Amino acid sequence: MQGMWRELAGLVLPVDCAGCGRPRTELCARCRRALSGEGHGARRVTPRPGPAGLPRVWAGAPYADEVRAVLLAHKERGALRLARPLGAALAGAVRRVQTGGGPVGERRGGGVAPLLVPVPSARRSVACRGHDPVRRIALAAAADLRRGGGGARVLAVLRQRRTVADQAGLSAPQRLTNMAGALEVPGGARRLLTGAPVVLVDDLVTTGATLAEAARAIAAAGGRVAGAAVVAAPHRAFERNWN
Repeated sequence: MQGMWRELAGLVLPVDCAGCGRPRTELCARCRRALSGEGHGARRVTPRPGPAGLPRVWAGAPYADEVRAVLLAHKERGALRLARPLGAALAGAVRRVQTGGGPVGERRGGGVAPLLVPVPSARRSVACRGHDPVRRIALAAAADLRRGGGGARVLAVLRQRRTVADQAGLSAPQRLTNMAGALEVPGGARRLLTGAPVVLVDDLVTTGATLAEAARAIAAAGGRVAGAAVVAAPHRAFERNWN
């Protein structure tokens, strides 16, 4: 219900750009460009030190300034219509996973459409926010990929098997400990992972602890992780020689 009222309010109330505050536009052209990495598209990122088991990760844009503001507006303030531009940024990262870092448009893995598996949010967080931001962005990314002539479907099979602490403020080693063994794929969902590569998706990567744990859980359930795609990552994580 909270999500429905937010969407209705967005149709009738004047809004400012979620990224820079420019009036009467939910997301201006400049901030849309920032989400695309200033037109460069998704790029390879590597948290340092990266945790063991972290798959290759691509990010749509650096997590700073307008991009940070847009992500927070969608995630914490319920600006749900931002899911579409955020999904477009995530879709660009998924395409780079599919090509292995090669030119966009090239496909690998026999052309099999990937399964987009979102990192799960804690139930209490979803209840407080009134929506699951990562799943919503993943669905928008899958729609963007289909519009572009590709294919993808969202498979929300990861679950938290135990309570984890809020990651904010934790160091990289603390995040690894916090996430170790925290995720699983329920037994009945394991058969859904066969036959297609898995691309793990999240809104943001920092230390990589959550994505590494998600990759472990998918592999334990018999799935094949092709890589990970995120909307944004810190500047320091972007590789100097972008592929």
